[in-house]
Amino acid sequence: SDDAGQHWTRVNEDGRFRQRAWYFSKVYADPKSADTVYLLNTGLFRSVDGGKTFNLLAARSGDHHGLWIDPQNPNRIANANDGGASVSIDGGKTWTTQNNQPTAQFYHVAVDNAFPYHIYGAQQDSTSVGIASRTDWGAIGPADWFVVGSGECGFVVPDPRDWHIIYSNYESSIDRYDKTKEETRDVSVLPLDNYGHDAADLVHRFQWVTPLTLSPHNPDVLYTAAECVFKSSDHGQSWTQISGDLTRNDKSKQQPSGGPLTNDITSVEYYDTVFALAESPVKKGTLWAGTDDGLIHVTTDDGQHWSKVTPKMPEWSTVSLIDPSPHDSNTAYVAVDRHKLDDFKPYIFKTTDLGKSWSAIVNRIPDGAYVHAVREDPKKRGMLYAGTELGVFVSLDNGAHWQPLQLNLPTSPIHDLVVKDDDLVVATHGRSFWVLDDITPLRQLETQSPQADIIFYQPQTALRLHYPTEFDKRQPVGENPPPGAIINYYFKTAPKEEVSLDILDSSSKVVRHLSSKEKKEGEQPPEWPDRVERVKTIPANEGMNRFAWDLRYEDPIQIPSAFYSGVGPRGPLAAPGDYQVKLTVGGKSQTAPLHLAIDPRTKGAEAAVQKQFALAAQVNDSMSRLHQAVNEIRDLRSQVQTLHKRFGDDPKLKAAFAAADDLDHKMSEIEQKLIQVNMKGSEGNLAFPDMLNERFETFSHTIESGDTGPTQGQLKVFQMLSNQLEEQLKKWTQLKAEDVPKVSELIKQANLPALIISQPKKSE
Repeated sequence: SDDAGQHWTRVNEDGRFRQRAWYFSKVYADPKSADTVYLLNTGLFRSVDGGKTFNLLAARSGDHHGLWIDPQNPNRIANANDGGASVSIDGGKTWTTQNNQPTAQFYHVAVDNAFPYHIYGAQQDSTSVGIASRTDWGAIGPADWFVVGSGECGFVVPDPRDWHIIYSNYESSIDRYDKTKEETRDVSVLPLDNYGHDAADLVHRFQWVTPLTLSPHNPDVLYTAAECVFKSSDHGQSWTQISGDLTRNDKSKQQPSGGPLTNDITSVEYYDTVFALAESPVKKGTLWAGTDDGLIHVTTDDGQHWSKVTPKMPEWSTVSLIDPSPHDSNTAYVAVDRHKLDDFKPYIFKTTDLGKSWSAIVNRIPDGAYVHAVREDPKKRGMLYAGTELGVFVSLDNGAHWQPLQLNLPTSPIHDLVVKDDDLVVATHGRSFWVLDDITPLRQLETQSPQADIIFYQPQTALRLHYPTEFDKRQPVGENPPPGAIINYYFKTAPKEEVSLDILDSSSKVVRHLSSKEKKEGEQPPEWPDRVERVKTIPANEGMNRFAWDLRYEDPIQIPSAFYSGVGPRGPLAAPGDYQVKLTVGGKSQTAPLHLAIDPRTKGAEAAVQKQFALAAQVNDSMSRLHQAVNEIRDLRSQVQTLHKRFGDDPKLKAAFAAADDLDHKMSEIEQKLIQVNMKGSEGNLAFPDMLNERFETFSHTIESGDTGPTQGQLKVFQMLSNQLEEQLKKWTQLKAEDVPKVSELIKQANLPALIISQPKKSE
């Protein structure tokens, strides 16, 4: 229309532009050119001749739903689609990547039993995926994702015995993926294409988000559901129907969607289906089924007999998730969603008698936070987590009261959540996966007095891992868990005094001292932007505080502002075993035990690691002795230089300065054997050879390059370096015993302060 809609002319009948209706069909006019128009559907199209012809733009992903055109520069446009968002500055010829934003829309979440464990989910228009929960290189990047199925919705279910076997589903389709073979095969109940067919006409009504689960008692058994429940005992090779129709089966609600102008039947719209399905992890054969039309059934004999146990709730509600208690076979929790009926209230129900009676448990969850998922903590009975449209909530009293558990989690729909060991893993519908590391403080809250000024939480078992010293911080990556032993404590008010943490070994010897006072003496000046900065100052804020001990003993004595080709000297990595953590505030201390376990991937190497630690401790001690000698030499030289500046012309000091010059010459010979004095940058050793200090520093990292004992070559190098060190330290000891006192006496005779040998300082 060129007259504000009074008259219209059909200019194009291409079916690509209107094949998907409602939230697909969008038209955007160029703000500068009257004949330039953009059409959004499964593809992104552009016309420059008033719609007569269109070009398909090479936009990222598919299913396009939003476009922004810069009113001043129409070549600058932003596009939103099911895979994320991207920007073009040349009118749509080229686009920015969508892999720089955590915008995945996940439907559910699962984890496996690998170490590190993987997180799985089906994401809108981006396949079903798995991703590592942590990596050995410092962050979680694109290389740590892998595709496990073709579906964009539904469930992903890894085999708990072998994480390489992964099931995923998409509408009525079920895939079995073997990562070892890189083989995917269809194991669907009825692999029949139902697109465009009314739900009322189907053999079975499989929903867009069809439930899929493995039996927690026998992972060879697989369950799924349409309007009824199916079971497979042979990995999906064959299926048996184990229930009748568990829905209301209201044919009036199974008619074409999108009509009469544009049908849009993808199975998203299929109704009267089983939407939630779960087996009790406590009792084999106790299955719960919830429907999207508001019914709940339970069987205690693996589907031979079913009982309808629907709680009193508004009709036609969607039972979005059922969580059978991991502690009691008679207890289950149900999340109910009614937002599609314009009811945005939260609904969670609990039963403790197999559905004979129910209670609503949503106290303090606000309206608008309608509920997608509820889970009970597998280690703490009665501790519940709820995933809602507005974020995560937690209950410490079996649902009697709820409170937000948002922290830094973006406000977004939480479609599912799961507890893995001591982590809470959530699937957001728009902001990807998030993990709350170490929820052990939450589990301990009930036992702590809310009036306490200080609460020191029992740490979880820490894992002795080799944490990287640098990674590429410029690429978009996910965060690793905190590196080391996570220590949590609470202050009612921020302490005015210094707060300290001491790590004690099994003999109660302090092996690491940490403080809230910032101390940075002796640190190597920054040179590499990707270097992981060591955090040595512990927090002391009002409320909750968290600090990760990097599992290292006290560093060797430092040489101020020394340069190294590596990350610099660090204390030895602690060996597996039992430790104590002592929190001290204002002279009052609390102590908690800490167990350090070996990397599960190298289990059985404990004895070898003890030998590695013993050698690392010897190297650490050798470096401290070396550094102390260098510091003493440089401090003495500084004292003499100060005297030279102030009294260089005093004839009474002529003999003293002559003796001091001779001493400095002898000290320099020793110093230059101990350390490369020309090392002014991390790669200075390319022009000036490494001396004992640099070689010890490099060697200290070499011997910790795995969970193994020292090699013959490592022991040989240690002996060689030790012999060379002892030779120089012997010379220095002799100088201190003979030459230094002589020079000092000559200085004293001039009524000036004697030279002082500096005392060792603890590493900061």
